[in-house]
Amino acid sequence: MNGNVPSPAGPDDQAEQRVRLGLRLKSTREYLGLSQQQVAERTGIVRSAVSDIERGMRRVEVMELQKLARLYRLPASYFLDEEEGADAGEHALAGLPRTGRPLSEGDRIEVAKFIQYLHARRQAEEEDGVLRPSLGPEGGA
Repeated sequence: MNGNVPSPAGPDDQAEQRVRLGLRLKSTREYLGLSQQQVAERTGIVRSAVSDIERGMRRVEVMELQKLARLYRLPASYFLDEEEGADAGEHALAGLPRTGRPLSEGDRIEVAKFIQYLHARRQAEEEDGVLRPSLGPEGGA
């Protein structure tokens, strides 16, 4: 086969992807302080399915992922990111142009200041060699 054409994901790759997706969903749910039952009630996804998805035992349907992402207020792209250390904040920032429109000019300025603060804090932590716990799942927002 041509070296430029990626081969389809094999069974092991698919299982790995399901586990990674499940762990991100679970860590986000736990960070938000939601139980699986609460997620089930708010999304219409059966609780046992939420559990199976989080354990990587079941594929997540597109509509289910959209419901979960909406509930968790993160873009679906974060949960699908193949990078192990994917940053929820970076995915959320990618959507700022869309979500920032209804904000007032003053609110947008405050958001920009907060982003600058977060960058400065992270840089200081890296220079100190001490990374403090982040505010969100897997180092995100």
